[in-house]
Amino acid sequence: MSCCAPTEIVSDLERVERAAPSPEEVRLASRALGDGIRQSDLSVPGIHCGACIQKIESALSKLDGVAAARVNLSTRRVSVRWYEEQVPALVETLDRIGYEAHLFDADADKKDETLAELIRALGISGFAAMNIMLLSVSVWSGAEGATRDLFHWISALIAIPALAFAGRIFFRSAWSALRRGRTNMDVPISLGIILAYGMSLYETIHHAEHAYFDASVTLLFFLLIGRTLDHVMRERAREAVKGLARLAARGAMVLRPDGSRDYLPVEEIEPGMRMLLAAGERVPVDAEVETGTSDLDCSLVSGESAPQPVAPGATLRAGTLNLTGPLAIRALAAAKDSFLAEMVRMMEAAEGGRNIYRRIADRAAALYSPVVHLTAFLTCLGWIAMTGDLHRSITVAIAVLIITCPCALALAVPIVQVVAARRLFENGIMVKDGSAMERLAQIDTIVFDKTGTLTVGTPKLVNAGALAPRTLALAAAMAAHSRHPLSKAIALAGASAPHLALADIRELPGYGVEARAGEDLYRLGRADWAVTDGSVDAQAGTVLSRNGELLARFEFEDRLRDGTTEAVRELGRRGLNLEVLSGDRPAAVASLSATVGIDRFRAGVLPGDKAARMADLAAEGRKALMVGDGLNDAPALIAAHVSMAPATAADVGRNAADFVFLRESLSAVPLALRISKDSGRLIRQNLALAVIYNAIAVPIAILGYVTPLVAAIAMSLSSVLVVANALRLRGARRSRAADPRGTAAKTGRIGPMEPAQ
Repeated sequence: MSCCAPTEIVSDLERVERAAPSPEEVRLASRALGDGIRQSDLSVPGIHCGACIQKIESALSKLDGVAAARVNLSTRRVSVRWYEEQVPALVETLDRIGYEAHLFDADADKKDETLAELIRALGISGFAAMNIMLLSVSVWSGAEGATRDLFHWISALIAIPALAFAGRIFFRSAWSALRRGRTNMDVPISLGIILAYGMSLYETIHHAEHAYFDASVTLLFFLLIGRTLDHVMRERAREAVKGLARLAARGAMVLRPDGSRDYLPVEEIEPGMRMLLAAGERVPVDAEVETGTSDLDCSLVSGESAPQPVAPGATLRAGTLNLTGPLAIRALAAAKDSFLAEMVRMMEAAEGGRNIYRRIADRAAALYSPVVHLTAFLTCLGWIAMTGDLHRSITVAIAVLIITCPCALALAVPIVQVVAARRLFENGIMVKDGSAMERLAQIDTIVFDKTGTLTVGTPKLVNAGALAPRTLALAAAMAAHSRHPLSKAIALAGASAPHLALADIRELPGYGVEARAGEDLYRLGRADWAVTDGSVDAQAGTVLSRNGELLARFEFEDRLRDGTTEAVRELGRRGLNLEVLSGDRPAAVASLSATVGIDRFRAGVLPGDKAARMADLAAEGRKALMVGDGLNDAPALIAAHVSMAPATAADVGRNAADFVFLRESLSAVPLALRISKDSGRLIRQNLALAVIYNAIAVPIAILGYVTPLVAAIAMSLSSVLVVANALRLRGARRSRAADPRGTAAKTGRIGPMEPAQ
């Protein structure tokens, strides 16, 4: 047992993410303003309104040593000025009032300017398209003469800023390609938009019956939808690396040979340097313990949330969290060669392997653009040769460009992804990467992590009913002063018990908690420490003693996620290969695998081993789904063909995964697979519809039976047809298995947990 705990029950992985920076880290990240004042900038994503500003500024201003605090609502950043004599507890204070915060990192918190530009362009083009379409309806309804010309001129004025601002996204790309002597998908789009507007302006000046401003702006609006979705999906993968980088300590307290202490940035720490690591601090670089004992959150390495005891000689990995006692450690590697840096490199390398999807899209665009241009050009030449009418020939060529616009083709995939994502969300599953649904439908292998994935990952006291009420109340009162998972389980089980007055409460790292009540000394923790009369052996687990005599033993167990056995059975019926990879003990992994019915499993694996297994499966031609939750699973989640994590996973694990399921039931896995297969079928249907549309519409346009306005309508109808087909996915029967109101899946027990000593 170990250390002090808050009353809120949170996972150890989350605690790693939310570990507050030390005063030295805050000082290192601050900047001097002169006159003994320094400034620290904090990123606080939870700021939403004026009430948040008042609450945060008020709480920080009351801290000793704080000169001023200012909140910027637009950037969600807090600037705090403080006197350098005393470093205030900024992050801890914000966490206490309900705002998660971290030291501002300019690179990690940099705004996505491309996404902002796309959203602005999408809004402007959508607004313009709506208004021009309303004016066009009036023209179609029979407006003539001066009234019709007025509507056309108003449409032209509305379209100019919309095309100039929103269209520049395509114009820049097209011009960049043309300057290099090549084409891309944006070239025919830009030509169609510009020529349609130019021809419409010509028709308006000459008082013609038809103009096509609605065609150009509506075309732009639909294409921007697809471009925005594509950008969002591709940028999601970068969040995993940013989240993992935040686990790195900014510096460490170095102990000099002469006994002096100096806080150095982590980049300046060299192998062989001795450092002091306080409780609650992250290990800055790979190191070895020289003196001291403590409990360490090693979930980053092993995936196990139960803290592990460390003593002199133990090896520590960068990024892991020291939970209890202070340690003197010696650096084994520089920051760039540490375990955490290696994980970042593995994730970045795995991300690079996904670029194949982008290369396929680029090759398709390279083939599509020349065909469209050649078709329109030959159409124009053909009509000039046949009729000699340049105006008519250009009009037909523009109609061909518009009718062959890849709007339906561009929407065929993202619109199905959006609808499928909505259906998944309604069933408690979030999609982090749109292409993941296509990849999920292709899998033939599923690899599960154990703790926190197949199981809940939270220990539970199972013999509370067998304990005397006063004994449970006493244990809960002591456990409330510890952050150890087993302590939290005891505190939770005795939460309703009356409060007991205890004195001299203290914890001994690696052993447990002791307290006095009157003349009696109580100990809660390891049996060989708490019980001194020899009545129990050292392997008795967690016990409560009074004056060295045994009072009670505590039994814990983890449990399967709801629906785990049923989900595994359904996946097996689909013919998928199933296996378990875990950093836990072989006996525990074997027991769980037998319980759920998975024959293949490996225990004691490290993050590199999991990522290597994903690479081996890919080399065998297998397409694997990785389901994991731990920080140690992040490289494997990235390297897998597709990945999934529960919402209880660490932030890094959630960001690395393609899917995140919010409910406890593991039935989310087969449900996501079913929806992905359905969406894959609809995507293929949409692509077929786009091809059929072009096969029918293009010849008609070439023959001159289609005006630019009719071409725009046909293009819009093809888009509507694609969208309507995608919406069929919403009409499918909602899965009862993933619905919390449905039949509850049976909960499987996996036996007693071995307490960390």
